[in-house]
Amino acid sequence: QVQLVESGGGFVQAGGSLRLSCAASGSTFSTYAMGWFRQAPGKERESVAAIMWSGVTTYYADSVKGRFTINRDIAKNTVYLQMNNLKSEDTAVYYCAASQNVFAGLESNKYKYWGQGTQVTVSS
Repeated sequence: QVQLVESGGGFVQAGGSLRLSCAASGSTFSTYAMGWFRQAPGKERESVAAIMWSGVTTYYADSVKGRFTINRDIAKNTVYLQMNNLKSEDTAVYYCAASQNVFAGLESNKYKYWGQGTQVTVSS
């Protein structure tokens, strides 16, 4: 049973930084894709970033390019989302997800496993 547990959310002022973590367990993730998605109140879920577990390829939504970085620690089975220069529009619940399709990229419908989410609030 794949389990994903996010942490690291919180409250930060605009221009600040946060690092989200997603601890994965229950499978061998070497052939998975891992993604971060977010959903703000009253809005649809949107893609943020994704990475092949091998680390060879990363994907970013245009809205976060140059500000967010996704990476993973194989030894810890953990995926991170480093978020810098945060803006009020980044406020949302952030979800970690895992896909057995290594090429899933930013397509959320290809992700089967989801964490419970962590709230990020950016104050302007």
